[in-house]
Amino acid sequence: MKLTSLLPFLAWTRFISRQSIKDDFFAGLTGAVIVLPQGVAFAAIAGMPPEYGLYTAMVTPIVAALFGSSYHLVSGPTTAISIVVFAAISRYADPGSPEFVSLALTMTLIAGIYQLAFGLARLGALVNFVSHTVVIGFTAGAAILIATSQMKHILGVDIPKGESFIHTWYDIGVGWRSIDPYLFAVALITLLTALLVRRFLPRLPNLLIGMVVGSLAALGLGFFTTDIELVGEIPARLPPFAVPEFSLATLRTLAPEAFAVALLGLIEAVSISRAVATRSNQRIDSNQEFIGQGLSNVVGSMFSSYAGSGSFTRSGINYAAGARTPLSAIFAALMLMVIVLVVAPLTAYLPVAAMGGVILLVAWNLIDFHHIRNILSFSRSESTILVTTFLATLFLELEFAIYIGVLLSLVFFLAKTSTPSIPTLSIEVDEEKGTRKFVNIQSKPLKQCPQLKMIRIDMSVYFGSVNHIQQRLRSIADNERIYHILIISSAINFIDLAGAEMLINENNQLKQKGGGLYFAGLKPSVYEFAAKSFFVRKIGPDRFFDAKEDAISSIYKRLDRDICAKCRALIFTECTA
Repeated sequence: MKLTSLLPFLAWTRFISRQSIKDDFFAGLTGAVIVLPQGVAFAAIAGMPPEYGLYTAMVTPIVAALFGSSYHLVSGPTTAISIVVFAAISRYADPGSPEFVSLALTMTLIAGIYQLAFGLARLGALVNFVSHTVVIGFTAGAAILIATSQMKHILGVDIPKGESFIHTWYDIGVGWRSIDPYLFAVALITLLTALLVRRFLPRLPNLLIGMVVGSLAALGLGFFTTDIELVGEIPARLPPFAVPEFSLATLRTLAPEAFAVALLGLIEAVSISRAVATRSNQRIDSNQEFIGQGLSNVVGSMFSSYAGSGSFTRSGINYAAGARTPLSAIFAALMLMVIVLVVAPLTAYLPVAAMGGVILLVAWNLIDFHHIRNILSFSRSESTILVTTFLATLFLELEFAIYIGVLLSLVFFLAKTSTPSIPTLSIEVDEEKGTRKFVNIQSKPLKQCPQLKMIRIDMSVYFGSVNHIQQRLRSIADNERIYHILIISSAINFIDLAGAEMLINENNQLKQKGGGLYFAGLKPSVYEFAAKSFFVRKIGPDRFFDAKEDAISSIYKRLDRDICAKCRALIFTECTA
């Protein structure tokens, strides 16, 4: 085992130079300023005290940067995972309470163990089978839930704890006459300031400036009302050591929710790292990313950090700011520690309504309108996944929404692979150029041999596709009365035991009628499995060929000469010879 497999940061530390350190430092500084208001906002979404969002932004990026594979991915608190944490833990404890924090840290540890186990088991490729549409649909639904959860802080309407999405808006409709104009004004001023700064001064931290202006507005409006609630002072300290609760009852209770958090975190992290890698031309190792995310949550849970994952916003800005190595994420975390020690006492003047205004903007930015339009316009199956996940997020348990989205994407994937394309081929002769090539008869009508059917299977032969392939083979034998079938196998990536058994049975049926199955161009890895599983021996070694020409030459000798004498197709060189 290579040392870089255990310590992956050794792979990029050799690229560190004076210039790269400078670039990473300034990219990290930008990231630290951006994550300061985000960390506080995400903690509020998760139902955690504000400082825990900052702790998560300090610890998880360092561990994920050291043990992940992406050079630009920045991990930490995210909106989607924050709302899952809130939904999962709020049924067992009051948000913000010590019990809530303890359960959140325990769930983070369990989620990290899940992720670490997936990575060590080399299951990173599983993310390839989960449509990113699941994340888009879930995130859009989560954005609406997040905005809904802030209405009581922005409007001042009394909404009981634990209300569902529908009941919350019903309470707002019933109690609209009790809306507090001062709270609404603070939230609106914060929101508009953040929007204007992002529009006209995009290089400045718009969320931070919006919160400052909102605090000043609340200070002015304080002369007219005493109902403007403040967040309170955040402790000016580094993440304290904390031991998650390990009782069997707690682990059993939180294991299902932790699995949803782990799954969502992995999908987010790998999707984001790949998206950034397409611009940076870097190769991403999904298994190593799983390990990095798992370790970051395991270690983070022991230093007062709740579940985190890759952040698209911070990762994109990190790359755009000129980051060269994962050192930029480490610099961002270290500088955030310094900033918190200096400015933490100022949060005592931050209104909850201003925080609500910032969270509304964060929620709006979560909705990927561009991809949603494309999905709804061009793909019916992806649209089904999107709408189902979105509605499940709004009206069902959040972890169930993730599961149902992932399950749907797998169902559509299996449905697609279970009905592979099986085109019929014939030979096109170009007498002027003196060339002969195999052509799909659907693209060009060509003569066919009445005794030999040539088909190509464009996907793997496995338990899911067995029925479809078997029906195609039997249709050729029963309807077309052709019993010699040549399968062009260059597109077959694997044949499992169920597929091998089906092909053996079909070959035996054709043999009874004087024909059989023949294979040309099997990949070496597929042929090796076929040989080990006795597939080759049971079909017959003389029916496997490296080249299509060799296969036709051998099969031609088995054809009925009386039928050949009357045939006018003459598509093989052997026919004219």
